[in-house]
Order: sequence, then C-alpha cells, then structure tokens
Amino acid sequence: MLREDKTMDDETIMGSLTEIMREYFDDDSLVLSRETTAEDIPAWDSMNHINIIVAVEQHFHIKFLTSEVEGMQNVGALADTIGKKLRKA
Repeated sequence: MLREDKTMDDETIMGSLTEIMREYFDDDSLVLSRETTAEDIPAWDSMNHINIIVAVEQHFHIKFLTSEVEGMQNVGALADTIGKKLRKA
C-alpha cells in the first residue's frame, strides 16, 4: 500500500494497476505494460473504463479530473498521473 510519504515508484504503481485489472477482468494471466491500451483488452469497453477509473481512485485514494482521464492514452499515462497526484497529496 502507500508509504507514509504517499510516494510510489512507477514499478509499484504498475504492480497495483496490474492487480486491479486482473481482479476487475477476472484474469490472473493479464500482463500490463506502460503501452497497454483499452484496445489490447477485449473486455475493456467504455463502461468498464469508468469502473476501472473508479477502482483506481478508490485504491490510491485520489480523484481524477475529467480532462485528465480524457488525456490518458495508455496505462503508462494512467500510472504517470497517479504518481503526480500522490506526490501532490
């Protein structure tokens, strides 16, 4: 989970995102990379996207702006945004 100073490195964030996605899509074999997009995961449609964002917000105790979510093109961008938000907290 989060350390006292609320910072996480990219590897830790990516590991947490992988766990969230594996649980959400019920697929323990799912492997994420920074380049992974919704198009790479057949079940990741627009409705699931909203649910994933909510799950990520709850896990990391952060909130995304709509503009931030719209600008995310891949999992790496999601991880970067999480890292920035945790550093600001």
